[in-house]
Amino acid sequence: MIETALCLLGFQLAGEVLARGLGLPLPGPVLGMLLLFVALSVRRGVPATLQTQVPRFLAHMSLLFIPAGGAVLAYQGLLAEHGARLAAVLALSTLTTLLVPGLALHWMLARRRRRSGHGGH
Repeated sequence: MIETALCLLGFQLAGEVLARGLGLPLPGPVLGMLLLFVALSVRRGVPATLQTQVPRFLAHMSLLFIPAGGAVLAYQGLLAEHGARLAAVLALSTLTTLLVPGLALHWMLARRRRRSGHGGH
């Protein structure tokens, strides 16, 4: 378990160092996750320790949401004041995130059907 934690924290630390050192507009943990993905891709497999231990970490993923819950309590007044606008922005961004890829897929599939239909004539 300690080996897995050190591995994951090492990649997160590497991501933080790269993000801050290079001034990248990317959070360190996200960059660390990309580094882990590249390392696993180059290795062409997941080590046995990660395969067995990572599900245990995922089982406790809810602990990562405690800081967000604390922030909700700490900024309760601000959320009460701007909550409706925040909810509207969240709803609009979620709708956009769902619609844009869906419409793009619809457009690409229609284009593909037209091409395959014209290719036979």
